[in-house]
Amino acid sequence: MKLEIPPKGLPKEDVLKMLREMRDHDVDYNAGKVWSLVYPFHPEHLDFVKTAYNEYFSENALNPMAFKSLKKMEHEVVRMTADLFHGGDFAVGTMSSGGTESLLLVVKTYRDLWRSKNETFWNKIKGSASQFPEMILPESAHIAFNKASYYFDVKIVYAPLDENKRVNVAEVEKRINKNTILIVGSAPSYPFGTIDPIEELGALALKYKLPLHVDACVGGFILPFIEKNNRKLPLWDFRVPGVTSISADIHKYGFAAKGASILLYRNMEYLRHQFFVNSEWTGGMFVSPALLGTRPGGAIAAAWATLMYMGQNSYIETAERIMQTTDKLTQGIKSIEGLALLGTPHASLFAYHSVSPQIDIYAVGDQMEKKGWHIDRQPKPPCLHAMVSPIHETTMGQYLEDLREAVEYVKNHQELKNEGNAAMYGMMAKLPMRGMIENELLNLMEQMYSVEGQTPALESDRKDFKTQMASLLIKIKDKVDGWMK
Repeated sequence: MKLEIPPKGLPKEDVLKMLREMRDHDVDYNAGKVWSLVYPFHPEHLDFVKTAYNEYFSENALNPMAFKSLKKMEHEVVRMTADLFHGGDFAVGTMSSGGTESLLLVVKTYRDLWRSKNETFWNKIKGSASQFPEMILPESAHIAFNKASYYFDVKIVYAPLDENKRVNVAEVEKRINKNTILIVGSAPSYPFGTIDPIEELGALALKYKLPLHVDACVGGFILPFIEKNNRKLPLWDFRVPGVTSISADIHKYGFAAKGASILLYRNMEYLRHQFFVNSEWTGGMFVSPALLGTRPGGAIAAAWATLMYMGQNSYIETAERIMQTTDKLTQGIKSIEGLALLGTPHASLFAYHSVSPQIDIYAVGDQMEKKGWHIDRQPKPPCLHAMVSPIHETTMGQYLEDLREAVEYVKNHQELKNEGNAAMYGMMAKLPMRGMIENELLNLMEQMYSVEGQTPALESDRKDFKTQMASLLIKIKDKVDGWMK
């Protein structure tokens, strides 16, 4: 497929019209029916953040000496966040482009710290199977750790969850060995909204002299303000001895522009292993604090401006509004016979499942989508997921009403579990030959990013990528079943 830059530029009004028309097929998050991906706030705030971003649209934080204003803003964002997380006078850190980059940096940093302390000269030259670094993760840890494992050759050792969907600390301890470089806890976990027992993990980290990272990418900019509203939460930040680092996304509940996360370490002993330094490049000496070279100045400026504009009072008030909405949603879900929450969520995200054989939770999700809701499904265990934003204050009543109707409809139409997306998700857990499946998914990615660049026409008309993948997996299962006969 050949596509060239227009020989003559188009009128700007035409280009902007084309941009807006392309958005017609995206989810409409401003309608309050989307429960992930975006964190809509009121329009006045959005306009302010856009203005702040555009003030530094062209600036590049690659060179802090050239753009000292960006370095000043990044420093102040780090210091304000360190104060919020009770980091004291010695906590240090950097901004990154998002939670994934922050978690990649965490794994890279602790791998390099472990190497500096444990690898012999011989192991550095030859490598050794007995010196393969490992990190212990809750089964509910974010998928970005898997990406970090793949990129940086750090083995994942999973620890199971307890009945409250928090990591089982005794099981974590059983998995510690000489190759362990890192323990991870979530505050809260994305799948279930529960805060892992960070105080107990901190005690383990001190006992075995290991780093403990708290992934607060979702919760970092709402948990402190939930607590300031006198709501009781487990300790999760630097007040816990043993916590050595924390990641938190400002572009989530900090309501900044996309592309802004924070990674803090208890002191410079850890952060220094994150830096990249090279003095032999023909282009000159090169230093980089994070993964990216070019670092968009707009994201840094918008994050700084948002913290200054919002102020603690606004964050506290917004957190309480969000939690009141969450309370009403979770209470409403628990009042529906046959549904139950998974674990005891601590913040503004949660998952719920069916406890009745008459209710297929994925079929409920299908019915909710027919009513216009964008529903997130999770497979382990089968459940529906929601993350609450300020905009849901106006739509939660309709959500609960539609959910009650959907549950009742599914009860009376048992055939629905064998139809549509419900059937897809029901089959996913039973698919054999995962290696072959992953190869098929790679083939799909190649197709999407090929010269043609077209998304394959799958059976599902769902907008989210997970359900598109589910549709593909059903096709793969049919292929595998044919081979097995």
